[in-house]
Amino acid sequence: MRTEADEADWPEYQELIEAAYAEPALRALYPFTSHWTLRFGTSTRPCLKAFPPCLAAPRCEGRYTVSAHFMGEVITEVTTADEAVAVLMRHIPSSLGPVTFGAAPQNG
Repeated sequence: MRTEADEADWPEYQELIEAAYAEPALRALYPFTSHWTLRFGTSTRPCLKAFPPCLAAPRCEGRYTVSAHFMGEVITEVTTADEAVAVLMRHIPSSLGPVTFGAAPQNG
């Protein structure tokens, strides 16, 4: 994800990814993006268990957004990626992690 962000022509997105990576508690989770919204899960795909909130970087001028859910109610908008990650950290349970494999249910 850091490589993808580094290659994107979007410095605000790269700052958001780096700010999230700098937080040890978030490195213990499964990061993923959907429509350029940064989210985290407690299990991997295919049976991904994601939790709110979500982070979004601005395009050029604008503010970082912390939303209650994907495409959901905005919790806050802040001016830096570090502030967005700090808000996220205040809204997630401290007991999350480590990541588990999101195995698909077995038929049969």
